[in-house]
Amino acid sequence: MTNRTVEEGLPYPLGAHWDGKGTNFALFSANATKVEVCLFDGDVETRIELPEYTDEVFHGYIPDVAPGTYYGYRVHGPYEPENGHRFNPNKLLLDPYARAHAGTLEWNPAVFGYKMETGDDTTFDERDSAPFMPRCVVIDKDFDWTGEAGRQNVPWDQTIIYETHVKGFTKQHPDVSEDIRGTYAGFGTKPVIDYLNGLGVTSVELLPIHTFINDDYLMEKNLTNYWGYNSIGFFAPDPRYAADVPNSLREFKEMVARLHAGGLEVILDVVYNHTAEGNECGPTLSFKGIDNASYYRLMPEKKRYYINDTGTGNTVNLSHARVIQMVADSLRYWVSEMHIDGFRFDLGTILAREVYGFDEQSGFLKAVDQDPLLTTVKLIAEPWDIGPGGYQVGGFPPGWAEWNDKFRDVTRDFWRGEAPVAALAPRLSASGDMFNHHGRRSWASVNFVTAHDGFTLNDWASYNEKHNEANGEDGRDGSSNNASWNCGVEGPTDDKEILALRNRQKRNMLATLLFSQGTPMLLGGDEFGRTQHGNNNAYCQDSEISWFNWELDADGQDLLDFTKRAIKLVKDNSVLRRTRFLTGEYDEALDVRDLTWINANGGPMEDDHWSDNNMKCFGMLLDGRAQKTGIRKQAVDETILLVLNGFEGVVDFTMPEATGGSGWNLLVDTNLTKTPDGSDFPFGHVYQVTGRSFLMLKMNRADAATIPPVKAAADKKRGDRPSKKA
Repeated sequence: MTNRTVEEGLPYPLGAHWDGKGTNFALFSANATKVEVCLFDGDVETRIELPEYTDEVFHGYIPDVAPGTYYGYRVHGPYEPENGHRFNPNKLLLDPYARAHAGTLEWNPAVFGYKMETGDDTTFDERDSAPFMPRCVVIDKDFDWTGEAGRQNVPWDQTIIYETHVKGFTKQHPDVSEDIRGTYAGFGTKPVIDYLNGLGVTSVELLPIHTFINDDYLMEKNLTNYWGYNSIGFFAPDPRYAADVPNSLREFKEMVARLHAGGLEVILDVVYNHTAEGNECGPTLSFKGIDNASYYRLMPEKKRYYINDTGTGNTVNLSHARVIQMVADSLRYWVSEMHIDGFRFDLGTILAREVYGFDEQSGFLKAVDQDPLLTTVKLIAEPWDIGPGGYQVGGFPPGWAEWNDKFRDVTRDFWRGEAPVAALAPRLSASGDMFNHHGRRSWASVNFVTAHDGFTLNDWASYNEKHNEANGEDGRDGSSNNASWNCGVEGPTDDKEILALRNRQKRNMLATLLFSQGTPMLLGGDEFGRTQHGNNNAYCQDSEISWFNWELDADGQDLLDFTKRAIKLVKDNSVLRRTRFLTGEYDEALDVRDLTWINANGGPMEDDHWSDNNMKCFGMLLDGRAQKTGIRKQAVDETILLVLNGFEGVVDFTMPEATGGSGWNLLVDTNLTKTPDGSDFPFGHVYQVTGRSFLMLKMNRADAATIPPVKAAADKKRGDRPSKKA
């Protein structure tokens, strides 16, 4: 103890807050008996008991505690694992509301609340964990944001998401100064911003940057938790990505400001479903020692054990009001203080899970959906977990977008010849069978063909099997269900025909992703064919397996050029990004059908076509005159025809007629490595569509006096079946 002055302070806001003269400390615990704040000067620790307890919050104010002060907590209370209590004041604990951290966790038996060597979590360990624990840091939140004048809120219908890793993107970037590669500072540099703007994406989605822990079993194998899905602090950017570690918070803000100045949004992948403390055999680092029974879901009849709906050992208890408050406070902090534009919620079903299961009106979702700040940013759920009823794609409430794994799976299967046209058609039209309810918009479907978890696009077209030997688990880790096809040879090859097919398949996947209705999400590096050499679970690979290789070969440069052009076409043709779901139903008042499915003969699809699993080539005609908003009038957008041939051989496709036009102008043919020469084809022309290829054409407008009679687009009875299929 110490004679240092301490005052009563306030129970709010939670965390450590400096007011210019001193710092107020406030910590929630419903079951603790005493809380000490521990101040550090080097290795010298000063413990000060927080004198007040108001509404289950321990609090006190300490004058002269300034920004830069290192601190932690020691929390007293019962050590009764069978009752869910694991208090142990011998363990230094991280503040759940800490805005910054310093140092790293050193795995030592002392960081466990029980005698780790015994394997018995009912024992009590008296060793001091402070020498092995990172510290929390009192911060000065002032920051000048005037440099982000270019910041813009990108409407959902114009959003193109780019998922990437803040370190992996720049670690080998030749135009980023070597001393800041792999850092926040490096990611905020001009070469990075220029590249992203040149690519055409609007929003960067960063893998977790909340402070996280490296698992001890990975460190024993000289590996690390590279992805970062192992959070221990929900308010602090991890200092491992800082070039200037003592100023990691400021460096993160500067990165965000520079990205905003470049017109780019910043979305964070956040992990509020579990923490790094694991199950009953895990360490005591923060929540477990502050109030285990409040922060975690425990087995109702055996509170010594944790409910594990996440597959990681524990599950955060989002049924508790104070835990909901912590997550909501964290989200608001990142929006208000860090200027973040949105969030992707890992295992989002957990956040909507009550004790009885998933509920779209859960306490957490209600708290977010009524929040005047959080409803202004992008909210994206990964709508599944491993708990009962955990798969909830399409089940989140209005205002939310969701990762659509059915788009990924069906698209992969179609291009490898395993999915019928009838399965793909709803995915191309924003999966209205899952999302078109409660006034939700087409952007609610976040479409992707690859993500950080799984094969890269290049590897999807190059490997039938996962190759995860570098992970040290004898290939047992990672999914074996990749819906991939190596095009004839496993891994690298010099066979020109196989390489040509692989390159075409990559273009097919990118075209399907970008030209479909909904919100496209591109995995960083897929635009130039990044490879992880067949590793589909590179979560532990902080190495060249995961880092971007910026030395592009000719194929990589061609694919990058293709991706840039495809994104530009999306931006130039707004019919490709309608917010209203396309149904294919005939609008008699406007004399238009928004969507018509076309068979290879140039006519509308019939019922027997949809049930014919041998039919692999079809078209999707998007009429630019269709009603665009709630105002009932014709639009004046371009009319677009997409043609997909999943058959292995050439198919003769007859160009359909469309109202107001005279023919079609070719914009994309994935069989061509370079941009088409702008060839025009009249209605009725028979185009030989290469096996496994994708076409995009724009209708050439005709003078009113020369408009031909229309069969396909104006047919009032046919061509709309897919919009009604489940």
